[in-house]
Amino acid sequence: MSLFHFPRWTDVFRPLMGLAAIGAPVYLTVLFYYGASPKTLAVGFQPIQPVPFSHAVHAGDLGMDCRYCHSTVEDSAHAAVPTASTCMNCHERILPDSPKLLPVREAARNGEPLEWLRVHDLPDYVYFNHSAHLSKGVGCVECHGRVDRMDVVTQEQPLSMGWCLDCHRNPDERIRPKDEVTNMGWEPPAGEYRDEIGAELVQSYNIHPRQDCSTCHR
Repeated sequence: MSLFHFPRWTDVFRPLMGLAAIGAPVYLTVLFYYGASPKTLAVGFQPIQPVPFSHAVHAGDLGMDCRYCHSTVEDSAHAAVPTASTCMNCHERILPDSPKLLPVREAARNGEPLEWLRVHDLPDYVYFNHSAHLSKGVGCVECHGRVDRMDVVTQEQPLSMGWCLDCHRNPDERIRPKDEVTNMGWEPPAGEYRDEIGAELVQSYNIHPRQDCSTCHR
């Protein structure tokens, strides 16, 4: 004989308990599958884009600043993807009839966005703020690699929780002067060491990276 009785109104939850017992493993499996998929974590992820855009040409050979295309990166959590009209600011005069740029011209004419595929795509349960990092001297290259040498952008870092925490625990080697954050090839002046400059900047910029769960999981 049971010594404890649930009130009758709890009977309405009995079917839900069965669904939860079945749904929870399925949910966790799907969550792990997408959270650990190549699109979010795998080094080497290199999707085929709707237009063969070369960062090596634009950011490398031509020296275009990252912020011309990713215009919100200093002020927003997200780095904006350029509109077709932004591309046409140059390509109305440069290679205006190139067949490779046909999707760009059509998108600009129709006012429809190009379907770019995000390479560095964190899971939905992870919060990352671009502006917070750039404003403290974390260069684009730290997460994205030398995109100025990439004809096709490739994910070079795992973007895993452990990888992020390594930086939060030891930021000195990853901090540079704020006016050099988009300079992919920045190196310390001759005779100076990266970690020493970083340590000074960490103090100067008042950097205290958080390591609690709520920093990235909100």
